[in-house]
Parts: sequence; structure tokens; C-alpha cells
Amino acid sequence: MSICLNTSSLVWMLPFGLSAAISTRVSNELGANQPNAAKLATRVVMFMALAQGILVAACMISLRNLWGHVYSNEKDVISHVAAMMPLLAVASFLDGIQSVFSGIARGSGWQKIGTMINLGSYYIIGVPCAVVLGFVVHLKSKGLWIGVISAFALQVLSFLIFTVRTNWEQEASKAGIRVQTQSVVVGGNNDVITESPV
Repeated sequence: MSICLNTSSLVWMLPFGLSAAISTRVSNELGANQPNAAKLATRVVMFMALAQGILVAACMISLRNLWGHVYSNEKDVISHVAAMMPLLAVASFLDGIQSVFSGIARGSGWQKIGTMINLGSYYIIGVPCAVVLGFVVHLKSKGLWIGVISAFALQVLSFLIFTVRTNWEQEASKAGIRVQTQSVVVGGNNDVITESPV
């Protein structure tokens, strides 16, 4: 299980970078009242996330019989890693997509929506599925990862629905209002000026 978690963390760094980039880009574009640029950036980063996710998943599946050798010489460990890699590839693909969607949500100011999606996906769907499949159905680590995959799939579907239905012009207007009402602290005497920092 630790090899799977380590591998998952390793491949997650790529979509994590995309997530951070799109969060900044979307928030900047919306704050500058450029809804079409925010929409275009969202489409571009989703294409990039899909492309890198497919490429990484294909590599993981192709290297499944070799990857265990990086961690151990034990045949049982190597064969277990090889059996887990297809599930891990699916989990990593979905986790990458949901990471990018989470970045879009952060950049758009949808923190409450993201929180509800994440809590619901993991604690209402993912964890119960993992417990049942891993310990009741006795799929062990495969069952645990299938539970994680179910949470990722629900996250992706939920974020996809919100993102596709987004009115980018309305989001830019909301961002403009937030920017205009921000307080900027100047000086050391708690002097506060309310102005647009743009």
C-alpha cells in the first residue's frame, strides 16, 4: 500500500502544478474582468490535464511489471505492485483531473462548493466504499483503491457539472465586486484605505 501511495504522490505533482497555475490564471482573469480569457484558460488546462493524465496512466500500465523492482526484490511485492498499477493508473488519472478542477474552483471563488464536493465525495461515498470493498468484500488493498477511485470519479463529475454550467461573465462581475471592496492596509498605524488594488 505504501508503494502505491508513494507512486500516486509522485505522479500527482504534474497536475498539482497545473492546478496551482489555473487557480492563479482564472482568478487574475476574472479579477481583470476578462471572462473569455478565464474560460479559454480553463479549456486549455483541462486539455493539458487530460493529455498528461492519459500519458502518465499509459506509462504506469506499461511499466507495471517493472515498477515494483524500484522498491523491492521480493517477488510477492513486485507481483502485487504489478496487479495494483492499473487501478493506480485510473486513480491517478482521475485525481489529476479533479486537482485541476479544484484549481478552477479556487480561482473562481467557489471554496464552499469545493468543500461540499470534497467532503461528500470522500466521506459519503469514497470512505464507505473503501471500507466495504476492502474489509467486508475482502478485496483488501484493491478494494481500498476502488473506494478512492469512486470518490475521485464523483469529484470529477461534480466539478465538471459546475464548470460547464459556469456563467463566466457573472463570475467576472462577482470578482470585480470582491476586488473593489478589498481593504488595503498601508502604513504601520492600522491605516486602512478601501480601494481597488488593480
